[in-house]
Amino acid sequence: MTAMLFEQKTRMMKDGRECVLASPDPKDAKSMLDYLKTCAEETDNILRYPEECDESNEQEETFLRNINESQYNVMIVCKVDGDIAGNCTLTLNKRLKIKHRASVAIALKRKYWNLGIGTMMFEEMEKIAREKNVLQLELGFVGGNDRARILYEKRGFVKTGKKPDAFYLKDGSFRDEILMIKKL
Repeated sequence: MTAMLFEQKTRMMKDGRECVLASPDPKDAKSMLDYLKTCAEETDNILRYPEECDESNEQEETFLRNINESQYNVMIVCKVDGDIAGNCTLTLNKRLKIKHRASVAIALKRKYWNLGIGTMMFEEMEKIAREKNVLQLELGFVGGNDRARILYEKRGFVKTGKKPDAFYLKDGSFRDEILMIKKL
């Protein structure tokens, strides 16, 4: 099995502008860290707070290089006019009993919501998964994130369960993790 690099593609967003989907460039480490921090500032629906985006540029560069060299992970980064708009990951399992399953994750900056980028990235992840003989995609998201739920349902994911109180927010409230799958 070889590294799962994503071949760069240019796609058209709903507003008529172009976006570029590609594997991450380790030279973009600082931009990726800025992007992650922005996403964490904009919503409680990702897994960390802005102050937890504390990797050094060197650590992020190493992380991105490792992703690009991985046989079991692929990351797609979406850029609009050079700005990182979003990213997604597909993580394959290598163990025989669970090799038919893969997990997906996605995030977008708020200013790029509702432009079709999420759908584009899911199409690409699903295509890769099928090429790798994956039969089932899995994901989890923060309960109450209706925007994400609607996208996932549109892509054919169905709810399979939840982990109660999986997320503890700074305001003292809890949120469930909603679990979904999609059969390919």
